[in-house]
Amino acid sequence: MINGETKTDVILIGAGIMSATLGTMLKELAPNLNITVFEKLASPGEESSNEWNNAGTGHAALCELNYTVEKPDGTIDISKAININEQFQESMQFWSYLVKSKLIHNPEDFIRQLPHMSFVQGEDNVTFLKNRFKALSNNPLFEGMEFSDDPDKLLEWIPLIMHDRESGEPIAATKIDSGTDVNFGALTRMLFDYLESQNVELNYHYCVKNISRTAEGLWELKVKNEETGISERHTAKFVFIGGGGGSLHLLQKTGIPEGEHIGGFPVSGLFMVCNNPDVVAQHHAKVYGKAKVGAPPMSVPHLDTRFINNQKSLLFGPFAGFTPKFLKTGSNLDLVTSVKPDNLLTMLAAGVKEIPLTKYLIQQVLLSKEQRMEELREFIPNAKSEDWDLIVAGQRVQVIKDTPAGKGTLQFGTEVITADDGSIAALLGASPGASTAVHVMLEVIRKCFPDQMNSWQAKIKEMIPSYGESLMKNPDLLREVHTSTAATLGLGNKETMDERVLQEA
Repeated sequence: MINGETKTDVILIGAGIMSATLGTMLKELAPNLNITVFEKLASPGEESSNEWNNAGTGHAALCELNYTVEKPDGTIDISKAININEQFQESMQFWSYLVKSKLIHNPEDFIRQLPHMSFVQGEDNVTFLKNRFKALSNNPLFEGMEFSDDPDKLLEWIPLIMHDRESGEPIAATKIDSGTDVNFGALTRMLFDYLESQNVELNYHYCVKNISRTAEGLWELKVKNEETGISERHTAKFVFIGGGGGSLHLLQKTGIPEGEHIGGFPVSGLFMVCNNPDVVAQHHAKVYGKAKVGAPPMSVPHLDTRFINNQKSLLFGPFAGFTPKFLKTGSNLDLVTSVKPDNLLTMLAAGVKEIPLTKYLIQQVLLSKEQRMEELREFIPNAKSEDWDLIVAGQRVQVIKDTPAGKGTLQFGTEVITADDGSIAALLGASPGASTAVHVMLEVIRKCFPDQMNSWQAKIKEMIPSYGESLMKNPDLLREVHTSTAATLGLGNKETMDERVLQEA
């Protein structure tokens, strides 16, 4: 049974952090827009955005070693780190605007200041980290970063990691106190609460079955209510496909040429979570190491303090896993059904090129708990098996496409595929996704609403003061942004938090 057709201005597919961010921005820029959201699960932020399905790191390249590449001459390329840091600053400014405008409340429920650290072992890695520190610490975006290879100083910084550690191998770490832990699940739910108050139509338990173009140039969605079994047709001038791993299948249904020759490879993650409060209390930082040879960048090992439901937790991982599903709640046929005539050669080429990755994933899947504990003991030498449990994290789908580097190249990061006329856009890929959601959604708005951009510029600058400018090249604006966002979001010292409370009063 199919109900009659319903028309709207904007349809957002998926109730995750990306759709929440885009919907909130569009409502601020054009309050009269009619927006409809479809989510197949029972509530927002339950897949990749859920707090247990990602690392919760405010990715600003403060600790992630894979964002700084060592060149053949030994110098460090920090260009990617700069880009990611500036993009995260945009997210912080937008969140600050939302709190100042009283559109969301209690920022401590989704963001907390937490030191970000890089930790390495071995002489070559210590040399790399020292060179990385020198390159970053000269940049105003990374002001305040410290380096140490002194075991006594490291014991002060990371007692849980240094206790009972044999001192034979060179070790070093960098630390920057302005890092953050972000509960993207909580933030997503806050944003959808706001959108609901603005008469955005939220539809849960609705699965998008098909997307096609009408003769009038609108997009028509066939959507099934999973509770009643009734299908409906909805049309919109603009559609955003933000369904996490499920976006690829929906992009393929659109038939737009920009979506051709693109495939996806699913990688699942597992985390060890500490169940001993005494151990949890001994660690207060996000500490990132170096990825093993052959591991995808999302598998960089890290020991994270997390704050979930105002409870302090300790997680280690991720360990890579494999399932053909594109979502945790997906189908075992997801990978097979994503292979189409236009991307078959692309996928086959990737299969040949990524044999080391396949081997790595197989090895990871076959690990016993004790073998995972041995990897944890590289971080916590005296870790006890009974103190740690295994949890399944979110599903990631890495983009595969043809690039100048060759056919079937595996991409890391977040990508937006947009139709030539800007009427539809799809988000693909993985980390640092959620942390850079504001920047990514600004790009969607720029590409998909070009006629409105001139009239929206002033409001965008109000929401994100650094929009269109480089914070690295404008230290005064950088300091102003840092001070303002820290005060509003309650980050930093007690005086900073008191200032936010006074502002809200």
